[in-house]
Parts: sequence; structure tokens; C-alpha cells
Amino acid sequence: MTEYPRIVPASDSAILVEFGNSIDYEINAKVYALQSEIERSDLATSIIEFIPSYRSLLIEYDNSRHLFADLEDQLTSIVESVGDSEISNLDAGSEIHKIPVAYGGDYGPDLQNVADHAELTTDEVIEIHSGTDYHVFMLGFAPGFPYLGGMDERIACPRLATPRTLVPAGAVGIAESQTGVYPNPSPGGWQIIGRTPIRLFDAEADPPSVMLPGTKVNFVPMSHDEFESQAGTT
Repeated sequence: MTEYPRIVPASDSAILVEFGNSIDYEINAKVYALQSEIERSDLATSIIEFIPSYRSLLIEYDNSRHLFADLEDQLTSIVESVGDSEISNLDAGSEIHKIPVAYGGDYGPDLQNVADHAELTTDEVIEIHSGTDYHVFMLGFAPGFPYLGGMDERIACPRLATPRTLVPAGAVGIAESQTGVYPNPSPGGWQIIGRTPIRLFDAEADPPSVMLPGTKVNFVPMSHDEFESQAGTT
């Protein structure tokens, strides 16, 4: 059985710190708490990039300044310093993004699929999906794509058997027990149940992504007419 946390080499200039093997709020909070601690430590000047995920933190470092063994020793000490009190405070006062969504029809072509799979009506799926404050666990897959946790298992649904070659920006999807939003046009295999007119990613902005890890998201149903009206102004 694997014991966590564990520190393993990922390349000649990257190291991976793993806190578990599941989607879990506490595990994810430890990932970001570790990043924060490293950024405040003497190691910060040697770090090139952090890549956080649900359960781990990939740390790319300057290998001209550190050997793996040296970095492992210093990271072990920092990992041990990540305490429960700091973890519990990470979520306190998190910003909640209210994201309007036009569900169904051309904006949500897979809404009926999700409803049939869940043995619910489409209105029930919309009510359940919009009735939760989701936690942004991580960004990935594409720039600014938020992986949102906390979705009601009643509307969990498998990915499409054949992914679409193009999913429009703003598409709101479900894949297994996760939900997320495509910030840019891209291929994708998630079940698309709606679409938001809000622009979620702008490479020229700082930060470029509207939804950042640790924040909250709540989806607010809007009519298709409201979508058209708002889309014309965003």
C-alpha cells in the first residue's frame, strides 16, 4: 500500500509531491498549501513552475542549483509543516462566481442524455446542477478549464463514446462525477448540458482565468433569449 505524502522524481528537473490518490477537498487543499509554503521559503528562487492537480504538486526546478536528494530533504521538511489549521483556512471566505447558463436546446445538446441516464426530467437535472456551490479543484486540459468538485452524484454521467471535434467556448459539461466549463473552443468528450455567455479566459488579462483554484462557482439558469442578449454584449 502506498503511503502518503510521498516525494518522487518526475524528470531530471522536476519533482512530484503526492498527497493521495482520490478527489478529496482536504487532499487538494494540502496541494495548494504546499505551493504557498514553498513560495514563502528559500526554495522559491529555484522554482521554475508549479503544476498543481487534484492530489499532487509537480515542481519544476533549476537543476543547476539543486540535486534531487537536496531538494527532497528540504521539501520533506516543508511538507511536514503543512498543518491542518492552514488547510482549513484555505477555503474560508472563498469568492463565489455566479455563472449564468442557458441549459438545453442548442446550448446543451446532451441535457436529455444526462436526464435519461439519471432517470430524471431535464428540469430536475437543471435544478440539481444549479443548486450547488462547486469548488474549483484545478485548472487543466486546456488553458483556464476549471475542474469543479461537489456535483450531486444523481446527475453523474459517462463521457461521450465519441468526443466532439469542436466544443464551443462557454459550454458547460458533465463527465462522470465532475462538471466543468470549456473556456475556449476545443475538442471534448464531456456531456454538454448548457452554455454560458461569460468569457472565462483572456490571455491578456491578469489573471487570465476567471475561475481560480480554491474559488467557488454557482451556475444560475438563464433563458435562451437572455443568453443571446448577453452574448451580444460580452
